[in-house]
Parts: sequence; C-alpha cells; structure tokens
Amino acid sequence: MHPNNETIQYPDGRVELKHDAFQEISASQLFNRDLAPVKVSDRNWTTYNYAALWISMAHCIPTYMLSSGLISAGMNWWQALITILLGNTIVLIPILLNSHPGTKYGIPFPVFARASYGTYGSNLPALMRAIVACGWFGIQAWIGGEALHTFFSAIIPSWPTLLGGPIGGHAPTEWLSFLLFWGLNIYIIYRGMDLLRKVENWAAPFVLIMTSLLLAWAIWKAHGPGFLLNEPSKFHTWANFRPVFFLKLTAMIGFWATLSLNMPDFTRYGRSQREQVIGQTVALPTTMTVFAAMGVMITSAAMIIYRDLPQDQISQLWDPMKLVGHFPQLWVVAISMFTVVVATLAVNIAANVVSPANDFANAFPRWISFRLGGLITGIIGILIQPWRLLENPARYIDGWLVGYSGGMGAIAGVLIADYWFVRKKRLVLGDLYRPRGVYTYDGGWNWRAVVATLLGCFFAWVGVFVPALRPLYDYAWFVGFGVSAITHFILMKVASPETAVLAEKEAV
Repeated sequence: MHPNNETIQYPDGRVELKHDAFQEISASQLFNRDLAPVKVSDRNWTTYNYAALWISMAHCIPTYMLSSGLISAGMNWWQALITILLGNTIVLIPILLNSHPGTKYGIPFPVFARASYGTYGSNLPALMRAIVACGWFGIQAWIGGEALHTFFSAIIPSWPTLLGGPIGGHAPTEWLSFLLFWGLNIYIIYRGMDLLRKVENWAAPFVLIMTSLLLAWAIWKAHGPGFLLNEPSKFHTWANFRPVFFLKLTAMIGFWATLSLNMPDFTRYGRSQREQVIGQTVALPTTMTVFAAMGVMITSAAMIIYRDLPQDQISQLWDPMKLVGHFPQLWVVAISMFTVVVATLAVNIAANVVSPANDFANAFPRWISFRLGGLITGIIGILIQPWRLLENPARYIDGWLVGYSGGMGAIAGVLIADYWFVRKKRLVLGDLYRPRGVYTYDGGWNWRAVVATLLGCFFAWVGVFVPALRPLYDYAWFVGFGVSAITHFILMKVASPETAVLAEKEAV
C-alpha cells in the first residue's frame, strides 16, 4: 500500500494508520498489541499528565540524595544545585527531540528505533536501554524495600531480628521487605498503563506536600537551615573545579539519559506536541533542582538537630530512611515511610519498567507481552544486586551514572540525527511493522546506525582503559552523542539506503 494511502494526518500533525493498513500489519511477526501505534482517539495524556509524570519521577530518593554525592566531592550547596539544574536542562533537549515521533505517530521507543537501526537492528539500542533500566529497577526496589523495613521496624521493634541473624550483610527481614516492594511493582505492571497514569497523578502532589512538611519541621526544629549552607567549597579556582564539575555534570545528565531515549513510550499517548513539550519543560529541571535543594536543607538542619549522635550516624543523615529512623513518634515514621514507598513506586514503574517491558516485547513480539517483559525486568533487577551499587557514592555516581551515560548518549545521537536531519521527521508508519519494507535494510539491520553506535560507545568508554584518554570518559555522554550523531549522518549521506529515503519523501 502506498504510504500516502495508508495513513491519516490530522491538522495538528499527528498521524495514524487507516483501518485496513492496521489490520494488515497486525498479522506481522513484528507486531503485538503493546507495540501497536496508538490511535489518535486513544491519545489522552495532557500537559498535567506529563508534568505529573516528571514531578513524581523526580521526587525519588536518588534525587534527594544527589546533592550528597556532589557535596562529598567538595562542592558547596549552590555549586551542587547549579550542576544538577544545568545537567537536567541539557538532558531535556534530547528528551524533547525524541518525544516528537511518539506524539506524531503514536509509536513506542523500540518501534521508533526501527527507522534508524532496522526492524531487527532496533533490538541493539532497545536491549542496551533495557539492561540499564533493569539496574535502575533494582536500585529503586531496594530503596523501597528499605522504606518498608524501616516502617515495619517502627511498628514491630523486634522486626530486624525476627527471622534470625544477617544473611549477606542484611537482616532476613530486610530481604523480605525488598521482595514485598518488588512484588508491589510487579502487581501494578500487570494492571497496565492506565493505572500507572492514575498513580502518577496523585503521587506527584502527595510526595511534594509531605517533603515540604518535613523541610518545614526540620528548619523549625533547628532554628534555621543550619550547617551545610555555611560550608565552603573545597575548590577555590576554576582550574581545580573544572575536572570535578564536568564529571559530575555528565553524571547528572546520565541520571535521565535513559528516559531521553524512551520518552516515546509515554508521548505516544499525548494529545498534542504542545502539551507534552510544556509539561516536560516546566516539570523536569525545576523539580529535580528543588527536590535536591530540599534534601540539602533537610540534611543541613538534621545535622544540627542530631548533633549529639555518633559521627558515623551523622554521616548517614543524607539517607532519609536513616533520618526518619531517629524520629520517636511512630505516626511520623509511618507517614514518612509511606511517602517514600509512594515516591519510589511511582518513579520505578514509570522510569524503569515501561521501557524495558516494551524493549523485551520488541525483541520477541510473538512470545513476550508488556506484562511478561515487566516480569523479566524485575528478575534481572534482582540479579544485578543493586545493594552493592548503593554501598559507595563514588561507585554509584562516577561508575554507574557516568558509565552508562556514554552508551545512552551514543544511541541518542543516532536517533536524533536520523529522525531530525536525515528523515526530516517523516516516517513510513506501516513499514515500521513489516518484515519486508523500507526499514528492512540488510536483513533487518541498518549497519550505518550500528557502526555509529559502536564508535560512540568506544570513544565514550576508552578512557576507562587508557589513562591518557580519561577526559573522554569524564565527558562520556557528550562524547558518545557527538561521535554517533556525526558518524550516522555522514554514513547515511555517503552510503544512503535509497529505498527508505525515497519512500519517506512521499510519507507524512
């Protein structure tokens, strides 16, 4: 069927397949219900839904604790917050650029990736993204489990030793709390995306209100914001500050580098480009910075309130679970831990389940559904052993965040260069689901995109193994993005797959 005859383009630019074309691709081995293009009539996410999504995802414990890693590296409070604000403003750019095709065509990230990587080659970026998400799922599930453990300990004083001595450095009841929270995530996954939207809508304001109350209490109790706001920076010259600044800036970009790829998973439900752009732009940089600032001020005041604690316990006040554990009132502990559970649940499902569930479904569309993909995500999240990643702030920020940002940047470079500069926002929607179409390339793989991605990853990570090239690793996301974007654009022009280019000139 001719591209112009199989789609409907609405006045606002959104596109959907006509009924006959939809019925035809539904028999394809590359199609399943979870990967199908969303009909325009079913796209009901508003500006508030996208703002609420980001507010609820940003209101998580890792965001709260971001500043602690930066301040422990020698920054003062305002240097840390500026680094967080700048990093999230930068990562907002690829987020918005990759959001556009989701809203226009109603397609999820792995299907969008078929245009640049090929119908089968899209599994490369999809599975790279999925593995990182599994790691994040495990991290958030462990944090949520800690919150449940603190809650149970407040209600049942003997809870930490109820099932005997430590196993693997943690009490058996701590492992049990982790598995309970893990199971709650899986339950919501099996209920579907509409329940997720409802959870995000009420979790966003609830978490903000509760954190604001905790901040007000801490400042009142300490008679002011306290200790950290008066701490000077350890860096007195730009030359000393620059290496640390760019490494941490890259880590801040890495924090949401995963979502910069798979926002089509959410924007495919958008009512308009304008609404998704405004919702995301207003919510992401501001919420991340404000919530991190709340973490700084609460911790600063807590160091005054609990200054009589042993030094090792004072150093743990950055962790809200440890901080709340010092509250004598059971009802305060209960409400605080419920807030942590809600915050962690909201971010974990939205940020770390939707994408890998779709990604695994894309790899095996006939065998893996969204629900089964979510279960696989949860299992891999346990196998990654997230408790080890969280043991050390340097391992978490400089290793985990900076490391994977290079790979995510390389994929983002290919996707953005391909959609905006090679195809100029035109896709043959039906052929994204056809084994024999303009995105088949060579056996389903576009070798140009694969080469560009591998080169981006190589230059982003080579500094780990070659000390003289360490600065490349410190700028991992920027290096991966720049190398892959330029390489892909050049290869698509020099060795152009003419079939796809000609077909898209007539597409919408």
